[in-house]
Amino acid sequence: MEYLHKDKTERIIKCFYEVYNTLGYGFLEKVYENALYKELLSNGFKCEKQKKIKVFYKGEEVGEYFTDILVDDTIIIELKASEKLCQEHESQLINYLKATNIELGLLLNFGEKPEIRRKIFTNDRGFNQ
Repeated sequence: MEYLHKDKTERIIKCFYEVYNTLGYGFLEKVYENALYKELLSNGFKCEKQKKIKVFYKGEEVGEYFTDILVDDTIIIELKASEKLCQEHESQLINYLKATNIELGLLLNFGEKPEIRRKIFTNDRGFNQ
């Protein structure tokens, strides 16, 4: 089975590990966001930090959120610097995908042990993992 945006995802994960292996564990999330942003740019990705996304309910705007990093207008990266990822973190990313036409999200944790979760919410509004 071929994964959605498989090549991009693999390259992003390599960037994640480069940052993790260089900085290690223990910084605030913002430090990792800035470092990963620089690493992604240096690897040829088009990136936007803190991209404002409007959230709609039944056709009306009800709020907004800001992505940690949006890559090539196709992948939302949500960063954490927690001891462990939990269901709440995964639900947060899935909700971000639901609020957009973006189908793929990566949850990257710069915890004591690096963690990665890949989430998909397809544009036909079906959820896959």
